Amino acid sequence: MVGITQPRPGQHVNADGVWDLPPNMGKMSVLSLWFLLCADLLDLTVGYLTVTIEPLPPVVVGETVTLKCNFKTDGRLREIVWYRVTEGGTIKQKIFTYDAMFNTNYSHMEDYRRREDLVYQSTVRLPEVRISDNGPYECHVGIYDRATREKVVLASGNVFLTVMSPPNNISVLAENTPAPFSRYQAQNFTLVCTAKGGKPAPTVYFKRDGELIEVISYVQPGYGDESGGSAGVRGARPLISRDLDDTKLQKSLSLLGPDGRPGRLYTESPGRGYHTPGQPANEPSPATEAIPETVVSREFPRWVQTTDPLYYFSNTHIPQSDGSVLVQAKLTWTLNPQLDNDALFSCEVKHPALSMPMQTEVTLAAPKGPKLLMTPARAKVGDTVRITVQGFQNEVFPEPLFTWTRVGGRLLDGSTERAGKELVLERVPAELNGSMYRCTAQNPLGSTDTHTRLIVFENPSMMKNTQNQNNGAPGLGTCELTWIFLAVTVTAELT
Repeated sequence: MVGITQPRPGQHVNADGVWDLPPNMGKMSVLSLWFLLCADLLDLTVGYLTVTIEPLPPVVVGETVTLKCNFKTDGRLREIVWYRVTEGGTIKQKIFTYDAMFNTNYSHMEDYRRREDLVYQSTVRLPEVRISDNGPYECHVGIYDRATREKVVLASGNVFLTVMSPPNNISVLAENTPAPFSRYQAQNFTLVCTAKGGKPAPTVYFKRDGELIEVISYVQPGYGDESGGSAGVRGARPLISRDLDDTKLQKSLSLLGPDGRPGRLYTESPGRGYHTPGQPANEPSPATEAIPETVVSREFPRWVQTTDPLYYFSNTHIPQSDGSVLVQAKLTWTLNPQLDNDALFSCEVKHPALSMPMQTEVTLAAPKGPKLLMTPARAKVGDTVRITVQGFQNEVFPEPLFTWTRVGGRLLDGSTERAGKELVLERVPAELNGSMYRCTAQNPLGSTDTHTRLIVFENPSMMKNTQNQNNGAPGLGTCELTWIFLAVTVTAELT
């Protein structure tokens, strides 16, 4: 049985039962064959060119980087050009060129910035990379067109160079210093850790006495880039000071007197007990005399912290012009001088470019007895006297606040107190002899008082001038008496 197939529309069957091709079918076949032939000829004329660049792992500042451009072609090489892409791809800066026609290579950078070196035609080495070298690079390869030998066929590949930089400086400071000490109200205290020079941004965290601090992260107003800590992110809320309760007053046994009452702190009555044994009573004592300090930092505050402190943590990233990131981490809690005095806090910084974390640490400490220096050592009437804080018996952190007062009176300029590390008394009068001055040094952990006494000696030059002024009138009276005595003697002899 023979099946009969109906011709499709547009097809014709001849007498032999064979379909005739459409009138244009022959032309289409010829064109297709022509195009295929031209493509083959073009392929044989132009050849092929492919360019690939191996990806680069992140590198650290100061290392050497090799940019390798791989290309395959059956054509004749014309040139290889490396570009550094900047401004988001809008600017391409030539950094190195290999000219195959003359077999030469040269850098497009200025002599003082030339650091590129051609290793092998398409491979460029960058020694001691910088942060500024971070970014995309392109390799352009050109070959001659086989047909004309005047045109150049180009192909390119790209790679991104990631340059990391470890932080070059970390520091810990106390915020809002110098600050006073309060025995009656709890205070919030903030440590600020700053890490500079890192790229990408490092991870910053705090430890207390070597143990990681569990923190509550919060976002500071006005900063958009904040990252969290180990306790998860919570909404920002103000730090609440503990309630004050005098009924919960804790007293140090070291401050109790023999009768069980709190000992009185000696701060006044400078006129007693300063005579040095072995010296005559009418001899002046030295210009300065060390007075036992009054240590207030050992007194417990008048409030009680009923629970463990809550540590609040914030992290701020500030981009720098050189491509690095400045990180500022803040740790805030309600300060407890009873527990936090002599506590060791450390700030640690982790970064991919570091094999181990960087660390800096501070020890919280209240000031104890500042050392005072008075100049000149023997102050005379009319001299300018300076009393300066030279240091402490211990390391003090955070920075203390210094206040000067005169015991039992006002300062020479009439003020009740003066702030700063130095007290200046200009043209001291004799009336200040024996006056007592108190230097109060305090930080949020405690306060201490140190006293010194000013001894003013007589000024011989001033006394001489005074005597000369007072001796002028008696000289004239003596001359007159001499003439009178001579006149009386002559008169007696004549009579």
